[in-house]
Amino acid sequence: MQTTLSSATLARLRRQRPYPAVSVLMPTHRREPDNTQDPVRLRNLMAQAKDQLHADPAVTRDRRIDVIEQLDLALAEVDLVHAEDGLAVFAAPGEHEVWSLGRTVPTRVVLSDTYLTRNLVSAKAAERPYWVLAVSSDRVTLWSGGAERVVEENTGAFPLTRSLEDPDAERKERIGDLPSTFSDEQTRQFLREADAAIGAVLKSAPRPLYVAGEAAALSLLDGVGTVTGRATATHVPQGGLAAGPPDAVWQAVRPPVEARAERDVAKVLAELDKARGRKAFAAGVDEIRQNVESGRVALLAVEESYQETVRDSGGHLLPAEPGDLDALDDIVDDIVERSLDTGADVRFVPDGTLAGMGGIASALRY
Repeated sequence: MQTTLSSATLARLRRQRPYPAVSVLMPTHRREPDNTQDPVRLRNLMAQAKDQLHADPAVTRDRRIDVIEQLDLALAEVDLVHAEDGLAVFAAPGEHEVWSLGRTVPTRVVLSDTYLTRNLVSAKAAERPYWVLAVSSDRVTLWSGGAERVVEENTGAFPLTRSLEDPDAERKERIGDLPSTFSDEQTRQFLREADAAIGAVLKSAPRPLYVAGEAAALSLLDGVGTVTGRATATHVPQGGLAAGPPDAVWQAVRPPVEARAERDVAKVLAELDKARGRKAFAAGVDEIRQNVESGRVALLAVEESYQETVRDSGGHLLPAEPGDLDALDDIVDDIVERSLDTGADVRFVPDGTLAGMGGIASALRY
């Protein structure tokens, strides 16, 4: 299952495909007893998708066989043991993908010529991803971080490794010429290579960067790094993390990650206050949806667990019950996706932050 969504990957997922492109979305659960029924729900939804393929006269026999095979391959890749809060399965002729999401999604089975990506987009925006570079003298690893977890990322040049064996070490030690681990030129060059490698990653997938390692390693990066120095990255003075495990890496970076999140929330609230002062403020899904459609939203703030079920009356969004025939279960994710498409800055904030604003608020461009 995939968890890291880059801008390039999202653009690829959103392109038009030969009909039918099947999207199967399902909320999942991290813990018992809620997760015990997830496998049954998933099998039922996959069966529903196959039934729709059989019933659709626009789907040719060859394409139906192809897409059903892709759904079966996707089902085999689903790992519900390590599920998060949502699952998205995409299948089209000749291809399939499975995505684990850190944000809940509505239960949906959709046949179209594009994948249903709005929930994927919203989950990506909510996760506030970051990079962790774990540095040692002989190994540098890259970790992709999100909500309460990090996962090692084997991308580009990572992981970087080298041998510390010096064929001339015995002679150098005899004459007192054996440098310390983080002062010899080979180590300096190794960390320069790591700096260049993470620079390439940041260029294609910009995120906040945390660099973890011994104090000597961080000091060296201050001198040789262009993106890993203290001026551009947050340093975490803890060694022994280059080989993991993931939980140890997460616990090391957790304090600065949470401190950054608190600062970001304070900035969002300050921007909303300024918007109120200049009468460029909107709150609630109905008012915000209208402003998103006209491209006026500059900043959108959404509480992390906020969801709303509505129906479109033709001019306004009215409250509805989940399961109603004309209900829109994912209107919040739709607003998030449209906001991003118009260049808005979308920020998810802890529940309760937008008390009195209905769980969703925005600063308008004009």
